[in-house]
Amino acid sequence: MSRLKECKTTCPYCGVGCGIVAKFNEQGLISVEGDPGHPANKGRLCSKGSALAETMSDTTRLRDPIVNGKVSDWNETLDLIASKFRDAISNFGSDSVAFYVSGQLLTEDYYVANKLMKGFIGSANIDTNSRLCMASSVAGYKRAFGSDTVPVSYEDLECSDLVVLVGSNLAWCHPVLYQRLAAAKEQRPNLKIVVIDPRKTMTTDIADLHLAIDPDGDAALFMGLFAHLQKTGACDDGFIARHTNGFDETLKQCVPLTIEEIAKKSGLDPADIISFYELYRTTQKTVTVYSQGVNQSRVGTDKVNAILNCHLITGRIGKPGTGPFSITGQPNAMGGREVGGLSNMLAAHMELDNPDHRNQVKSFWKAPHLPERPGLKAVDLFKAVDKGDIKVLWIMATNPVDSLPDSDFIKEALNKCPFVIVSDIYENTDTNAFAHVLLPSSGWGEKNGTVTNSERRISRQRGFLRAPGNAKPDWWQMAAIGKRLGYHGAFDYLNEADIYREHAALSALDNNGSRDFDIGEHSKLSNDGYDNLAPVRWPVPIKKNLSERPFFSDGHFFTADKKANIIPVTMPTTDLETGPYQLNTGRIRDQWHTMTRTGRSPRLSAHLSEPFAEIHPVDAQKLGIESDDIVELTNKHGRLLANAMITFRQKKGQVFVPMHWTDQYASNGRVNSLIPSITDPVSGQPASKNTGVSIRKYEAKTFVFLLTREKPVLPTRGYWASFETEGGWATEFAGKEDLFEILDVMKKMLNVDRRTAPLVYADKKRGEYRLALFHSQRLEGILYAAGAPLSVSRSWLCSKFEDDFNDPMTRYTVVAGKAPVNEIDKGAIICSCFGVGSNEIADAVRSGCFSVEAVGNATQAGSNCGSCRSEIKELINKNALVAAQ
Repeated sequence: MSRLKECKTTCPYCGVGCGIVAKFNEQGLISVEGDPGHPANKGRLCSKGSALAETMSDTTRLRDPIVNGKVSDWNETLDLIASKFRDAISNFGSDSVAFYVSGQLLTEDYYVANKLMKGFIGSANIDTNSRLCMASSVAGYKRAFGSDTVPVSYEDLECSDLVVLVGSNLAWCHPVLYQRLAAAKEQRPNLKIVVIDPRKTMTTDIADLHLAIDPDGDAALFMGLFAHLQKTGACDDGFIARHTNGFDETLKQCVPLTIEEIAKKSGLDPADIISFYELYRTTQKTVTVYSQGVNQSRVGTDKVNAILNCHLITGRIGKPGTGPFSITGQPNAMGGREVGGLSNMLAAHMELDNPDHRNQVKSFWKAPHLPERPGLKAVDLFKAVDKGDIKVLWIMATNPVDSLPDSDFIKEALNKCPFVIVSDIYENTDTNAFAHVLLPSSGWGEKNGTVTNSERRISRQRGFLRAPGNAKPDWWQMAAIGKRLGYHGAFDYLNEADIYREHAALSALDNNGSRDFDIGEHSKLSNDGYDNLAPVRWPVPIKKNLSERPFFSDGHFFTADKKANIIPVTMPTTDLETGPYQLNTGRIRDQWHTMTRTGRSPRLSAHLSEPFAEIHPVDAQKLGIESDDIVELTNKHGRLLANAMITFRQKKGQVFVPMHWTDQYASNGRVNSLIPSITDPVSGQPASKNTGVSIRKYEAKTFVFLLTREKPVLPTRGYWASFETEGGWATEFAGKEDLFEILDVMKKMLNVDRRTAPLVYADKKRGEYRLALFHSQRLEGILYAAGAPLSVSRSWLCSKFEDDFNDPMTRYTVVAGKAPVNEIDKGAIICSCFGVGSNEIADAVRSGCFSVEAVGNATQAGSNCGSCRSEIKELINKNALVAAQ
C-alpha cells in the first residue's frame, strides 16, 4: 500500500461542524478521525462521522450527465438546460423557473445559485431544504433582533449554569455537542439541565428535569415563564427599558395564563412547571438550546419568539454562558442563510424587501434583474409545480420526494413538471426517478469550499479525492448555465476562492457594522490563504477590533432603533389534523436525512435497521400489538408500515416514527407521506411533529429474514426493509399470504443466478422454512421464514458472508440461525462506533462491570461519541439484576 496522506476537512453531516483528519492514498479514503485542533469537536467524532470511509464507494455514483435515461456529455446537456431556461423565461416569465437547493451545498455553491437566480434570471424562486429545518428560527431571530444572528457559542453551553434543551434530542442528533455538555456537567455537577421533549429520549439521561410536554405545548410553557419572571421580580428592568420594545403588550398577553391552564395546554404536571420556572428564575447564566421540536410547527416562529422573550426580559443575552441557541441540522444551513438561500432573503444578510439593499446587491453584481418580492417557499413552490406554473425546476443535493410533507403529492407534482433537472452524486434516489436530466456532482472529499456551523464558525471542506467519471462541482454547473444564458463576466470564476472572495466583499459592502454578517477581511485572501483558511467565527470585518465583544453585549441590536423586539405570541388553537394518535417524527442516531450516504455503511445500519414506530405499552395492549409486529399507520394523506417498538419512552396517545426511510430501503417507510403540508404562517416551515394518524396491526401471516450477496428482488406487496451488511444485503419481509403459498416468490428474493448447493429445513406443521445456498466454500444466501416474527441471531448471521464453509457441519449452524457455543454472538448492535452488541455488554456486566466507564474499558462501547451511553445504562440495570441473583 502506498504511503498515506492526510487532509484536514469538515464533516458533511450535522450543524456541529466537526473537524476531520482524512487519511487517504491513490486508491481512496482509508480512514477518518476527529481533528483535535478544530474548536468545534476537539478530536471527537460521532458514529456517522467515524464511518465516513465506509460510505465512499463509487458504486451507483453518477459519472456522466444522463438525459432522458441515456448517457450524454456536458456540452450537449448544458446546452439543453440553457435552452429550456431561455424558452420558459421567454414564454412564461422569469417566475416560471425555480431552484430547490440544499444545506448540503457548500457556501460557494449556494452563492452562485442565488446570484444566478435572483440577480440574472430575475426571480426569487429559489428555496432550500433548510426551509424544513431552520426557517422558523430565522424568522424569530429577525423579528426580535432585526437580523438572523445566532448569539451563542458552544463554549457558552459549557460555562452556563442552566441549559434548557427544547425539542432537541442532542444525544442522537448532535452527539459531539452533547458530549461536550455531558463532560461539562461531569466537571461541574451543579450545572443543571432541563429537557423539554414529548419523548424520553437518550438526551434525558443527563437531565435534572424532564418535561414530557405535549406537542406544541411549549408556546404556553414559555408564555407562562414570561409572566412568572415578571411576577417574581426576575426581570432586568433596566435592560428592558434601555434595549427593548414590546414588553407591556407581551406581558398583558401572558399574565392571564394560570398554572392550571398552562398544565392543560402543555400536558405537564403543575409541580414540574413550577420547578422549571424557579430553576430558570434563579439561574442567571442560562442557555436555551432549541431545535426541530420548536421549529417544525405551525406556530414555530411564535415558539421561537416565546423563548427569545424570556432571555430578553432577563437580560440573559450577549454575556458568557447565556442566550438562546438554535442548533442547526445541516452542515451548511448557516452558510445558506449567509448567501440568501431562502426565497425571501438577499445575499449577505440583506433584505429582499429593502430597496436600498436591492440596489446595493444589484450594483455589486452588475445584475440586469433583481426581484422586488419574495419567491415561493418550499411547500408553495411544489404546489406551483403541481399547478403548472413552474416549467423548469432544478433540484440540487436534496431528496424532496422523501423530505417534504405530503410526499406522495410531491411525486405527483414532479411527474407533471415539463422539465426537471437533478444534481446529485448518486444515481438511485426517489427524486431522481422524476428527472429528465441527471447531473453528476462532486461529493464530500472531492469538492472544495466552506461551510458554517451552528455557532457561526466558518470551516473549510477540502477535496482530496478525484471525483468519479465526469462529475463536477455544483457551482461549476450553475456558472456554466449562467454563461450560456449570456452572462459570461458574472460567472467567469476560475475556482472556489474566486467565489468566496466575492461573497466576502459583498458582505462588507456599505456595512460598517450596520449588518451582523461581515467577513470583509476574507475578500483579501490569496488562493493559498483560502486553501489554508483556519476555522473562524464571523464577523471578520476589514477593520477588525481586537477587543470586539459578543453580539448584543452592548444591548444594541440590528433593528432601526437598535432595540430588540419582545414579540407577543399566540398559542395554537385546536389541532388542524387530529386522529386517535398524534404522530411525531425525527432522526435516529446512526442515519442522516434520507440515507443516501449513511445507508451505505453496514455499521450504521446495524443499530436500527428498519423503519419503526414507538408506541406506549398501554396503547399497544389496547391495539393488540406486540413488539416486532408490523403496524400500519394511516391518515387521509398516506400510509406507512413499520416495525412495532413498544416502549415507556413514548407518551400514551402518541407515536414516534423516524424520517429516514425511503423507497430505496423500505416498501412503505416514507413518514412524510403522512404529514400534511401545513406550514407556519410567518416562516413557511412545515409542521412535521404533530399530525393525527390511526394505528392498527398489519395482519401478516408470513415473516422472512433474508441474507443475499446482491440487493434482493423484492415483491410489490407486503412489508419489506433492506439494509447493507458486510458483503451483502439483509432484508426483513412480512406478507399476508401463507408461507408455503408464496415459497417460490420468497426464493426469487434470494437473487442467486449461479448453481448452488441448497441446505433446506421445512416443517409445514410448525409453519417454518429455512434455506441456505452455498457455492463451493462460499455462502450465497440464506432465507428464514415462519408464521411469526423470527428469533434468529441477525448480527451473527450478517457476518457469515466472510466465512469459509468447507466443513459441511458449519453449514448446519447457519440453517439453525444461532451461533454455536464456540462463536461470539454480539447480539443487537448498541455501539456503532466499535460494533459492540448487547450480548457483549451483558457479558461485561455479568463479569462485574457495573458502570458505563467500566463497560467501556472492557468493550470500548460508549467510549467514542457517547451517544449509546444511555442504552448501555439500560443494559447495565437489566443485567446487573441477573448478576446479583
